[in-house]
Amino acid sequence: MAQGEAAGRGNAKPQDQGWAWMVLLAAVVLQGLTLGFPCCIGVFFTDLQREFQASNSQTSWFPSIMVAVLHGGGPLCSILVKRFGCRFAVMLGGLLSGLGMVSSSFCRSISQLYLTAGLITGLGSCFSFQAGVTALGYYFVRWRTLANAVASTGVSLGFTLWPLLSQYLLDEMGWRNTFLIFGGILLNCCVCGAIMRPIQLASGSLPQSAKPEEEPGSRAEEAQLSNGASPHHPMLQQHTRRTKCFQMLQKYLAFDIFCQNKGYQIYTIGVTWMMMGFALPHVYLVPYAIHNGVEERKAALLISIIGFINIFIRPLTGLLSGHRAFTGRRIYLFSLAVLLCGLSNFICVISAQFSVLILYCVILSIAMSGVGALTFQVLMDVVDMDRFSSALGLFTILESITLLIGPPLTGLLVDITSDYHYVFYNSSFFLISAALFMGLSFCALEKKNKLREASKAHLDNSSRYQYSETSTEPKAESQSPPAVEYITSM
Repeated sequence: MAQGEAAGRGNAKPQDQGWAWMVLLAAVVLQGLTLGFPCCIGVFFTDLQREFQASNSQTSWFPSIMVAVLHGGGPLCSILVKRFGCRFAVMLGGLLSGLGMVSSSFCRSISQLYLTAGLITGLGSCFSFQAGVTALGYYFVRWRTLANAVASTGVSLGFTLWPLLSQYLLDEMGWRNTFLIFGGILLNCCVCGAIMRPIQLASGSLPQSAKPEEEPGSRAEEAQLSNGASPHHPMLQQHTRRTKCFQMLQKYLAFDIFCQNKGYQIYTIGVTWMMMGFALPHVYLVPYAIHNGVEERKAALLISIIGFINIFIRPLTGLLSGHRAFTGRRIYLFSLAVLLCGLSNFICVISAQFSVLILYCVILSIAMSGVGALTFQVLMDVVDMDRFSSALGLFTILESITLLIGPPLTGLLVDITSDYHYVFYNSSFFLISAALFMGLSFCALEKKNKLREASKAHLDNSSRYQYSETSTEPKAESQSPPAVEYITSM
């Protein structure tokens, strides 16, 4: 008995204390290495164009694929985590990320970069980042909100440090050797994964959670067998495969929630549309500054300014939005942050002087902090937590599609017009329209729900009034008491 109690204490001990804080430190580093890494690609934009004689559109496919795979590989990462655990997924992601960047240093065409740095490094970053966040959720229960807020500062640190390191290495040894060094740096994801040792939870929890997923298929198979069908019958095997495929889509891609939940539908469409313009400043700000005569080192510093301000503003925004006064209203804060992002782009159109661009980066960073801190909080507000992972899978895949096509299409427009101002016009259009769509749609949805509740309350009051009126009247002998009982029981 004493041994059982000691084992129970051992199971609970890693959570919220001790080694959990080492896991939090590893999560901070992971987010800096993965989510923060794509921000430095703009530093190499001009050099890659010269090296491969590529257009703006062709060159922008490389960071677009990386970011799209990083966001869209969530369901694949979920399967990997469920099968092999968080530590394995993080370390595999580190190996893929390092391999992708080392391979990129030997590329002889821009299309090869799409495969190596875009697909392989992006997929590795996805595995490391999302599995790291999952491990953090296991290690923290009481302090989970604080842990996620602290871990998100890793993104801001990455935004600050990656561009400065990239510009220094690029000046000293060229882009090929820099990519080779980046491969070695990204291998540190494996070290972070090694820190995330598996935590022993309550015994039997995983098998129990797996049983309901197997029951529908097994019940269908039992029904067929009871009718005399052989377990190896082709029709039964085909039906079982269809059932399992439907279950996988139901679990990782929540199409049923998208069709039934209007709030989730509005938010997913709005964020997907927003992502067409959200990533454009990160890709084109440095080339735009260099094109307008800003020194390369100063141009790289602009991205670092955005990251540095994010370090302080993002946690504050998360804490502010968690106040009870904003409960149920976070979508409006999110829409306001997106609107500010879109309006800030007009500063770049006015002037490309370095001092003006610094002002732009400060305002953009504040707005971006709100978007980054609220994206998943709003999703948790509109979707039940028991289906959150499924809703997140569809959400990330749809936004990854627009993240993929947004920069190349804008690059094509720049190639045709030879005017970088269209980058910021495009970004403003998508951001402002998405903000207005989400804000006004949720406002209309809220009014509709209030009217529905008011009409329901009116009907309830009417039925209570009918009950009191009927019950106070003297009953005639011809009236049937059961009839009155049935009416008032509704």
